Amino acid sequence: MPVTDQAFVTLSTNDVYCQGALVLGKSLRNHETSRQLVVMITPQVSSHMRTSLGKVFDEVLEVDLLDSADSVRLLLLKRPELGVTFTKIQCWTLTQYTKCVYMDADTIALRNIDELFDREELSAAPDSGWPDCFNSGVFVFRPSLDTFKYILQYARDHGSFDGGDQGLLNSFFSNWATADISKHLPFIYNLSISSVYTYIPAFKQFGSEAKVVHFIGTPKPWNCKYNPQTKCIVEEESLSGNQHLLFLVHWWEIYTTDILPLLTEQEGLDCTNKHQFGRIELQMKCDNVSSDCAKEDHSDSPSNTILKSCIQETLTVASECYETITAPADLANDDGLDVQPSSSSEQRTLDDHLHGEDLLPSQLSPQPVTEEDSVHMPHVSKSVSELAIQEAEEVLKAEEERRKWEEGHIDYMGRHSFDNIQKKLDRFLQ
Repeated sequence: MPVTDQAFVTLSTNDVYCQGALVLGKSLRNHETSRQLVVMITPQVSSHMRTSLGKVFDEVLEVDLLDSADSVRLLLLKRPELGVTFTKIQCWTLTQYTKCVYMDADTIALRNIDELFDREELSAAPDSGWPDCFNSGVFVFRPSLDTFKYILQYARDHGSFDGGDQGLLNSFFSNWATADISKHLPFIYNLSISSVYTYIPAFKQFGSEAKVVHFIGTPKPWNCKYNPQTKCIVEEESLSGNQHLLFLVHWWEIYTTDILPLLTEQEGLDCTNKHQFGRIELQMKCDNVSSDCAKEDHSDSPSNTILKSCIQETLTVASECYETITAPADLANDDGLDVQPSSSSEQRTLDDHLHGEDLLPSQLSPQPVTEEDSVHMPHVSKSVSELAIQEAEEVLKAEEERRKWEEGHIDYMGRHSFDNIQKKLDRFLQ
């Protein structure tokens, strides 16, 4: 029987993390949970992703974005993006439910875990990095506006020792480590998948009993390379020594089987929707090329090859929209663009896709584009996918710079001079 006054709750602050939320929700559904599924989202989540979330979750609730603004402590963690995880504490406002289990969007259920609702607030598993603290990726709580108010007040008065929600909640529920052992969830309810977790004998002994896997830190499942033909993760340097690849494969199997078809459904999707989902897929795939960015920048290098593949997939999504996109009247005369066939039209380079003028749908005339025309209109496809391509470029450039820094190739006289670093620090700490 469904239990309507209890719920599993998760949070997503952007479309990329919604991928994780969808996999989490589907994993709970696959194991026949009897509880409600709720996802809290922030205004940054697109309307199209909200529709997809609504097909997996019982409730999709928009909440305000809270930020700890604690840049100093977050700087110590080297994870400034964790400030927005303060948004998580709004789960205590879900007073339509008597008891809830919160789960981060980068977790996945391996079996039915409804027994967690037999636990009391605040029940959580120990953190692998400091076992006297609980990990806030999975915890049992009772929604209460009073509790929400007290946590906010504590945050205002004391902040968080790590700048994120985990430091805040561990301080607020400060007696967790010593008061009641029944509130200590076994580690199998929050098995942290991290390269720093090295107790391999224990993993071999107890790993098969895991009920919830938490892909804490990096890489996230959507940042890994997955080969759907061999159904395995393409191991990279960042995953060397990782004993938990089977869990990553399991995440991807749910994503490719249950979530990807949901995101790419053709019925009811207009061109903008298709492009939005194409951008999400591009972002996820192009995140995967980060390990190649430090290699030599040859035209046939792995990073360029994969990036071109990402771009081509996005252009394919754009080409599917040609029936609803119209062509500009007298295109060649008005814009000076050559739309005639040319011998090199099938050999356009990456640079060809990254330059040129924009053509917006609002600027187009009512004449539909024919299949023949679409082959020779790279600028139309570019206008649909340019933003995604630019995002991919930025990902590659940022990762390449980080790799060069780690390898000791530092621009001491330019970008990385003391004066420039000092200015950046001053801006960050203001």
